[in-house]
Amino acid sequence: MKKIINSDKAPAPIGPYNHSVMAGDLLFISGQIPFNQAEEKLITSGIQDETTQVMENLKFIIEEAGLTFENVVKATIFIRNMEEFTLINEVYARYFSPATAPARECVQVEKLPRNVNIEISMICHK
Repeated sequence: MKKIINSDKAPAPIGPYNHSVMAGDLLFISGQIPFNQAEEKLITSGIQDETTQVMENLKFIIEEAGLTFENVVKATIFIRNMEEFTLINEVYARYFSPATAPARECVQVEKLPRNVNIEISMICHK
């Protein structure tokens, strides 16, 4: 059985999907972009600010499910410019302990929703 988990703090979905779905002991989190729900604005002030907002949006959803970043087992990062990989990693690393960081891939794509520079999705284990 699946359970839908949404957070009022994360940006509302812009399509026919939910923030996340709990299926058994796994939480599948939809890709998050750098939209600040509280201020109702897209963050475009640089890849580090954008990555921080994405990670905070993911945190809102993870916490709504009663979990933490320690529960993340897989992350997928989509970026528009691989030249910003190091800057993204600097922010991303603040959210994980190196010893327990999740598996991950990072791919460069041509275009993302709302023309953002980064989108991240995650899978957590309860």
